[in-house]
Order: sequence, then C-alpha cells, then structure tokens
Amino acid sequence: MRSEDGTAVASAAPVSRFAGTLMDILDRVEYSRVRMDVTDNPIYRLRYEAYRREEFVPMNDTGIVVDDLETVPNGMSFGVHIDGELVSSIRIHHVSEQYPFGPSMKSCPDILLPLLARGQTFIDPSRFTADYEASLAYPALPFLTLRIAVMASQYFEADACLALVRPEHTAFYRRVFGSEEMSDVRDYPGLAFPVQLFGAYVNTKLPGNYPPLRQAAF
Repeated sequence: MRSEDGTAVASAAPVSRFAGTLMDILDRVEYSRVRMDVTDNPIYRLRYEAYRREEFVPMNDTGIVVDDLETVPNGMSFGVHIDGELVSSIRIHHVSEQYPFGPSMKSCPDILLPLLARGQTFIDPSRFTADYEASLAYPALPFLTLRIAVMASQYFEADACLALVRPEHTAFYRRVFGSEEMSDVRDYPGLAFPVQLFGAYVNTKLPGNYPPLRQAAF
C-alpha cells in the first residue's frame, strides 16, 4: 500500500482472531505462585474436580489431589486467574542431576537419568488442570497456562521443556511447541491413563538415536 504522499509503506500482517483474543485477555490474567505445602489450597481442589470429572482418580474424603512431588525442593505450583477468579493451575519442576525430582522421572528414568548425568536440565510441567466452565469460556486457556512452562524454560535456562502427556494430547505439543517423542507409551503411578514423554529442546539436541528436537517457542 502507499501513503498519502505516494511513498510505499509496509502492510501489517493481519492478526488472527484467536491471537487477537489471546492478547486481549492477557490484560485480565494474573499468575500467582502457590505454597505447595498448604494442602487446602484451591488449586488442589481444582485438580480433584478436574480429575474426578474424567474419572482419572478415585473419590476421596479430602477432595484434593496431592502427591509426594508437592514439597520437593525443585518444585513450584502456579494458579492462573482471570478477573480475580482461579481458572487453571500448573505445577513445574526444574529437574537437574542435583534435584532429579519430577513426574517424568517416575515414568522415564531410563531416558532422563543419562541426560542429567551429562549436565542437562529440564522443565517438567504437570498437573495442568482447568475449571470446566472457564475452559469453555476461554479457548485460549491452555496457552495461557502453559505459557508458565515456557517462561520457566527461559528463566532457568533449561535444555528442554518436557511433556509427559496422554497419547491423544501429543499432537497439540507437536504443533504448538515443536515437541518430539522421547519414549514409548507408559504407565504413571496413581493415574488411570497411559502417558508418553515428549520434549521440546531449547538449546541443545537430544543425544543418541532420537531425532533432533526443535527450539521451544511460544
């Protein structure tokens, strides 16, 4: 296109409707770090409600879902709030040789331990859960929540961001993060569904016979 004086000017690329909605809602989003040792925290009840809705965990009297990874030294949990209301949460572990604690280590130690011994570190997100009504109202909620894992990968200068997810969710991680397969389908203690390990490498390539993993971007 041309300006009023006839000189050529660059045309701005159109913003997709989804991207525009995502940027608009960011002004209403707040992230909060949660004390992981407070078991009556609302994020634990949110987890329970989400997992019970899919019948992934049995009913219990406490109405929460917690495990032994809540209070390890390399773990942290976050709540996502829109207009002051808790809508989703996620847990992050910064896994290293010094602190080899994280959900992916429970299913795939044979894959990750050799990499930790070589000095690699990982961001291991888990317990991504969302309020049902909020997930319907805000289609961008998965992106708003997983944004925390991307920021953590940059902040801690991790080699990769892992994704230990249900096989039917792997296409999302391939498409959005460029994640690639790191394991076969496996069980995870306490869950009623199988999982598979994927990873998006930030600074390095995975050694061995696995294909290179592209840089994680968001």
